[in-house]
Amino acid sequence: MRKVYNKVLSVAGNVITVKAEGVGYEELAEITTRRGKSLAQVIKLDGDIVSLQVFAGSRGVSTSDEVRFLGHPMQVAFSDDMLGRIFTGSGVPRDGGPEITENLIPIAGPSVNPAKRIIPKRMIRTNIPMIDVFNSLVGSQKLPIFSVSGEPYNELLARIALQAEVDMIILGGIGLKFDEYMRFRNRLEEGGALGRSIFFIHTAADPVVEGLMVPDLALAVAEKFALQGKEVLVLLTDMTNFADSLKEIAITMEQVPSNRGYPGDLYSQLASRYEKAVDFEGAGAITILAVTTMPGDDVTHPVPDNTGYITEGQFYLRNGRIEPFGSLSRLKQQVNADTRKDHRAIMDGMIQLYAQYLESQEKRSMGFRMSPWDEKLLKYGNLFESGMMDLSVNIPLEEALERGWSILAQCFKPEETGLRSELVKEFWPKTVKAEEESEAVEA
Repeated sequence: MRKVYNKVLSVAGNVITVKAEGVGYEELAEITTRRGKSLAQVIKLDGDIVSLQVFAGSRGVSTSDEVRFLGHPMQVAFSDDMLGRIFTGSGVPRDGGPEITENLIPIAGPSVNPAKRIIPKRMIRTNIPMIDVFNSLVGSQKLPIFSVSGEPYNELLARIALQAEVDMIILGGIGLKFDEYMRFRNRLEEGGALGRSIFFIHTAADPVVEGLMVPDLALAVAEKFALQGKEVLVLLTDMTNFADSLKEIAITMEQVPSNRGYPGDLYSQLASRYEKAVDFEGAGAITILAVTTMPGDDVTHPVPDNTGYITEGQFYLRNGRIEPFGSLSRLKQQVNADTRKDHRAIMDGMIQLYAQYLESQEKRSMGFRMSPWDEKLLKYGNLFESGMMDLSVNIPLEEALERGWSILAQCFKPEETGLRSELVKEFWPKTVKAEEESEAVEA
C-alpha cells in the first residue's frame, strides 16, 4: 500500500512539490483535487523533496490536495486491439473507443545493446523518387526531416505512411493543430492504412507536458510489436515541439539553461528516443522518421544541430520538395547495390548533372551567354525537377530509374552523361538508340 500525502509544498507552472520518502524517479502519482483526479510524474528528487509534473496542468491544484504515489513508472497497454485506434499523449483513447488495460508495459526503457544489433540491410520503398533513388530509407534507420513551418512535411509523412512497405505505422504527433491531426486520420483512412496504424496524438490545445510522453509511448509499443516480428515505421512530428516542452519544464524547475534556453541534457533526451531504432535479429525492426522544424530555417538551432549528431543522415524539405543537396541517407549504400545494377550510377550521375544545372542557372541569372552545353543542362534541370523532385511523383523504384534514363536521353548524348558504357548499352532508351544510329548512317 503506497503512502498518501496531503500537503503540497509548492505549485509552479505544471510542476508541484511534495515531501515524501521511498519514491522513485519517473514514478507516477495520482492527485485528487476538487475537479477530479489527474496523473503526475516524478521529474526531480532532492532528498525527500519530490517534484512532479502534472499531465493535465496544475490549474485547480491546491496545497491541501491528496497525492498518492502508484509505485510504478508510466505504462502503456500493448495489444493488437490498438491497431486502428487513436490515443492521447497520456495513452487515453481519443477516438471514443474503450480503454485497453491488458498487457501494460513500462515506457522510456533503455535502448537495445549496440553489441546485439545487426547491420541494417533492407530497403523500405516509399514510391518517392527523391527517397527511393537518391537517399534510400533503410529498415531500422533513424532519419529526421529538417524543414520550416509552412512546408508540407505532415503531408509527406502521411504519404510515406500510406506507401511504405512496412507491417505497421505508429504516428506520434506533438503539438499538432486539430486540422492537421484530422488530415492524418482521414488520409490514412481513405488510403486503407488506418487498420495497420496506431496514433498517439498531442494537440496544441492539450497540456504541454503530455507532449513529452508521445515519443516514449510510440516507441515502447513499437518495440513490443517489433519483437513479435513486425516491421514498424514510427513517424514523429514535430520533435522541435518536444524539445520546447523540455525547455518549458526546465525553466519551471529553475535549471541553469544551456544554448538558447534549452536544458543541458537536450542531446541525451533526443538520443534516448532516436536510439530506439533497431533491427532485431530473428524478429522485426523499428525505423524512425521524425520531423524537426528549424526556427528561422537555421540548421545551427540547438534542436536540429543536436539531432544531426545522433541520426544517420537527414532529409531537407524546402519549397515543397526534398532537396538533393544536404539530404543524406548514410545507410543507402547498404541496400542500393542490391536493387538494380544501374541504381548507383543513376543516383550519382543525375545529381552531378543537376549540380552543373544550378551553375548554369546562376550564370543565366547573371546575364552570361549560354553555351550549347548550358542549354542542355537547363533543359535537364527542368525535367529533373518536374519528373523526379516533385513530391506529386508517385512511382516505384524501377519506374523511377527508367524515368531517369529517359530524362538523360532527352537532353544528352550517352557519352555526355559520364555513365559506364555497359550500363548505357543495356539501359539507354531503345527509341533514342535507333534515332542515333539512323543519324550516324545518314552522316
